[in-house]
Amino acid sequence: MRLQKFLAHAGVASRRASEEIIYSGRVTVDGRIVADPARDVTDEDDVRVDGRSVRPVSETVVFAVNKPAGVVSTAHDTHRRPTVVELVPADGRRLYPVGRLDAETTGLILLTDDGDLADLLTHPRYEVEKVYIAEVSGGPVGPETVEALRAGVQLEDGPTLPAGVELLNPKLLRITLREGRKRQVRRMLDAVDHPVLSLRRVKLGPLDVGRLKPGEWRALEASEVAALRAVPKQAHAR
Repeated sequence: MRLQKFLAHAGVASRRASEEIIYSGRVTVDGRIVADPARDVTDEDDVRVDGRSVRPVSETVVFAVNKPAGVVSTAHDTHRRPTVVELVPADGRRLYPVGRLDAETTGLILLTDDGDLADLLTHPRYEVEKVYIAEVSGGPVGPETVEALRAGVQLEDGPTLPAGVELLNPKLLRITLREGRKRQVRRMLDAVDHPVLSLRRVKLGPLDVGRLKPGEWRALEASEVAALRAVPKQAHAR
C-alpha cells in the first residue's frame, strides 16, 4: 500500500493532508524519514508520524454531527477554541472533519477516520451537493437577487457555479451548492447585498441533519455510508 493511503487508513488525515505531512518530513518508515507519498509500505513496516506509531484500522467509522455556533471544524485549534472533534467520543480513533464549516455556521458536518471517504466527499470534481438555510439582512430578497444567485455570482476568486436557490420567505433562503469554497455562501450573499445573519447546513449529499440538536451526534449506519460512497459514481454519471 502506498504510504499516503496507509496514513489515511490509519486515520492520521485525509489522503491529501497525509501527502503534506509526508512532504514535511514528519513520517518515518523503519526509522528513516520518507518524503515520498508513493512509497510502498506493508503492515510489517514500522510507520511513525512525529515519532508515534500508526496502524491502519480494520473498520472505519463515520459520525454525523450537528455543529453548534462557536465550535471550529478542526481536530485541533491553536487558539484553544472548542472543536467539533471534541463533541464525539473517539474511543482511541483519530477522527477529523469532512470539509469545514466556519465557526459561526451551524449544522451538519461529518467526522470520520476514513481518509478515502473524506477525499471522495470533498474533491471538487465530484461536486457533492451541500444544502444551507440562510437568514439574511438587507431587506426583502427580490426575484432578481434569486436569479442572480442561481446563475452564479462573481467573487474575488472567480464566478460561482449555478446554485439551487429557493426563497422560503423574504429573508430566508435555501441554497444548494455543488462546490465548497471558503465561506462561499456568506460571500455570495454579501455580493448581492444581503449579508448573512445566520447560516445552517442541513444536508450533505444524500444525508440530512435530521433530528439532531446542536451539539448532538450519531454514528451512521452501513447503508448510509454506502450511499455516501456512491455519490462520486453518481457525479460521473451526470
